[in-house]
Amino acid sequence: MIRTRLEPVDLVRARFRQPGPFASVYLDTSRNVAHPEREIALRRRRLRESLSRQGSDRALLNVLEEVVGADTDVPGVHGQAVFATHGTVVLDGELPRPPEHDSARYSTLPHAIPLVTQRLPEIPYMAVVVHYGGLPTAETHGWVTLEAETGIWPASTVTPGERLHRRVAVATWHRTSLRLGHRLDEWARRAHADAVVVGGDEWACNVLIRRLPHTLRDKVVRVGGQTPTDTGRALLEQQLDGVFRGRMAAHDRELVNIFIGRRALAGPMTEALAATVAALQRGQVAAVLLNRPPGSSLQLWAGSQPTRLALTEAELMSFGVRAPREERADEALVRPLAGTGAELVVVPESELRLYDGVGALLRYTDPGTPS
Repeated sequence: MIRTRLEPVDLVRARFRQPGPFASVYLDTSRNVAHPEREIALRRRRLRESLSRQGSDRALLNVLEEVVGADTDVPGVHGQAVFATHGTVVLDGELPRPPEHDSARYSTLPHAIPLVTQRLPEIPYMAVVVHYGGLPTAETHGWVTLEAETGIWPASTVTPGERLHRRVAVATWHRTSLRLGHRLDEWARRAHADAVVVGGDEWACNVLIRRLPHTLRDKVVRVGGQTPTDTGRALLEQQLDGVFRGRMAAHDRELVNIFIGRRALAGPMTEALAATVAALQRGQVAAVLLNRPPGSSLQLWAGSQPTRLALTEAELMSFGVRAPREERADEALVRPLAGTGAELVVVPESELRLYDGVGALLRYTDPGTPS
């Protein structure tokens, strides 16, 4: 069994190459309610009953029973995603936000699209909290404490990373903050941080920000509100959600801009479901762009190989596939991404409206590529 912070397509690529069928379970395991264990037990029972009705065997149900809701070490609001096949849990990890509703599917392919889309946009950041512990009218006595950590939003809200802690005499804060600023700059560079979110005491924060290197200062986002540092969760957890929700990671934004440019110049890209499926068949896709996952009623036909994907059974059989399977489009689309190394970008329609809600950046084009 592998317990992990869930990463997007790389995770699917690494774990789901083995044959199914898979049990895919999503549930709310938040512990901010009066009787969390009782609530989670009820959810676990309903999910077990659902999988049993879908044909899951007892061995698989029993192994899921051991891990579903067992994330007792994770405080606050969060969810859990568990995938298992042939009596073995292949993935067990936390979700930074609970799923919209609990679900359990027993199917040939893993139901991974909710996992993949929740993990996006994967924005690297640095969070810094600065507290001044002196007298309200004296800025030469007392202490300044600084806490900093880097992470990937939204994953790090559940499993925060290494934290830097410094306690500095107020009398030396002006001088020491200059040295700390260079330390933070080096750390942010290593983490490829898109933003530096800063909260805490106004005076102490202002002193630090003014002494940051220009490259880091340009990335600063000031936030207010409560700034606890000892909750076992990420620094500035509540504020991070407000800063990043609806925001695209710099890398994803770059891919969207490339798509827009190629669309304008008839470059190597394609759009619409049929054209994207055709490009996936050829292994041409460098990145799939989605406005939203395909609806659960939409079906595609899939074979045993990742690129064996088609809109119709007849088309897939023309490729030599002897036993094609009809699968949900959202499940079938993830597999070729994992199998061919393609990326996935979820882009709001307000940023880029895609025909059929799907498009692709291509590695190359050929005369047979539809557009």
